[in-house]
Amino acid sequence: MSAESTPITAARFATALNDLPISSLYAKHAELTNNITHLEASNKQLEDFARENDDRDCYEALLENRQVMRNFNERMNLIRKEVEEVRGLPWRPQHEGEVRKEEGDVGLNGTTPTQNRTNTTANAPQAAEERTNGSSAQTAEDEEGVYL
Repeated sequence: MSAESTPITAARFATALNDLPISSLYAKHAELTNNITHLEASNKQLEDFARENDDRDCYEALLENRQVMRNFNERMNLIRKEVEEVRGLPWRPQHEGEVRKEEGDVGLNGTTPTQNRTNTTANAPQAAEERTNGSSAQTAEDEEGVYL
């Protein structure tokens, strides 16, 4: 970490989380986890080298990396708090797809699956009824399109 640059504060980081979709929160958590894993591996090598060579620079880098890992862990905790306490969702980063369904799936083009279906004005009341009570006034033979 250079003397000129400092990371954003935990408070600013937590505020920025408010605007992110749940999928981005899990992605950021995964990124931080990955960064910590790599820093731990680097620190092991730095520690071995610093001890063998009595290298003060490596020792300082090791201490800086430990501080960065503490910051990353703090941010990971803030992300989890945002998901669980602020948004009231269960913490399930390994099952991101399930959590996204609770928030509403979003397709690649930014639309929801129901927006991707072709609905005419005549079908709109029926589609609304299907969404609310799960029944359909049409028979399977009358339905058009492919539903997965």
